[in-house]
Amino acid sequence: MQTCFPDVPTMSRRIALLVACLLCRTALAMDAWTGPDKALHFSVSAGIAAGGYAGTALHTDDEHWRLGMGAGLALVAGAGKELYDLTGRGDPSWKDFTWDAIGTLTGVGLAWVLDHFIFHVRRWGEPFRTPAF
Repeated sequence: MQTCFPDVPTMSRRIALLVACLLCRTALAMDAWTGPDKALHFSVSAGIAAGGYAGTALHTDDEHWRLGMGAGLALVAGAGKELYDLTGRGDPSWKDFTWDAIGTLTGVGLAWVLDHFIFHVRRWGEPFRTPAF
C-alpha cells in the first residue's frame, strides 16, 4: 500500500538536513562582514604587512622581496590565527581571513606608496633609484 507520507528513514534525513541548514544559517548570521573583529583583522594585517615591508627594506633594495615578505608575514599570521581558531579555541571564519587579505594588500600598498613617493623624491621623468647609504 502506498501512502502520501515518506518512510521514517527518509523523513528523519529530511528533518536532520533542515536542522543542519537552520543551525548553519544561524552561525552565518552571527558572523557579519562588518563586525568589530573584522576591523581588528584588517588593521593588524595592515600593520604586519607594512612592518614586514619596512623591515625588509632595511636589508634589501629589491622591492619584490619587500612586497613578498610584507604580504607573506601578514598572510601567514592571518592563516595561523584561523588555524588556531579551528582547534576549538575560537570561531574560524573565511570572512576573517578575507579581511586579513584586504588588510595585507592595504598595508603593503601603503608601504610601497610611502617608499616610492615620499622617501624617494625624484625629478619628473627620472627613473626610480634607491639611495646609496
